[in-house]
Amino acid sequence: MMRHRRLEYFVIGMFVGAAGGVLLGLLFAPDSGTRTRQRLANEALRVADTARAVADRAERAAEMVGSRMDHYLGREEEVAWRKVRELREGVQKYSRTVMMP
Repeated sequence: MMRHRRLEYFVIGMFVGAAGGVLLGLLFAPDSGTRTRQRLANEALRVADTARAVADRAERAAEMVGSRMDHYLGREEEVAWRKVRELREGVQKYSRTVMMP
């Protein structure tokens, strides 16, 4: 859960940083309007590609973590049921020995 939060903050930080970079680029652009707009469009495409790549990686990481959690939780449940069976068998054996005349 904590890792998911960190990932969200990271992605938000990426977008805020990209937006800040674009804004600063506009404020300090030494080129003409047409050239600046073209550079901004190219930069926006680059940022969008980067955001898609980050989102894809985050999704794969989340799926991997989810499948690992399912695996480990499944194992823990399996072990717990095995222990319940062993305990039940032990109680039955004990009951048979105590009830025997």
